Amino acid sequence: MADVMMKLGRYKFTLDTAAYQEFSRTTEYRWAAQSRVGKHDALQFTGYGQDAITLTGRIYPGWKGGPDQIRDMRDQAGEGEPMMMVDGNGYVHGRWVILNIEERSDTFAPGGVPRRQRFTMKMRYYDDGADVSNA
Repeated sequence: MADVMMKLGRYKFTLDTAAYQEFSRTTEYRWAAQSRVGKHDALQFTGYGQDAITLTGRIYPGWKGGPDQIRDMRDQAGEGEPMMMVDGNGYVHGRWVILNIEERSDTFAPGGVPRRQRFTMKMRYYDDGADVSNA
């Protein structure tokens, strides 16, 4: 997977096609607070909260990959199934679901075909009860 930045299910993010320029991950942890007289609250770890990833990137449909790349992302998201995420180094990040995909296009060719598309994809970790230590 040398040319692949990341694979999500069947979809491959590569430098030649749908390359993301920004990867943002937010992981929440839950801590319950118990009030104490004259002291700070006592905290107890109660588990994992939401784990979310946002990818933003650009696609140049006329260069490589063609104009259907965002449509392919949407088709896979529309299947309603969690997808395995593996980065370009082979690290398995577990299963994720796509929450939404935003598309912006500009610089159009004749016929309204975009020469540049920007996308934002938001995903959330799918916890099926398995060990999360690898996520």
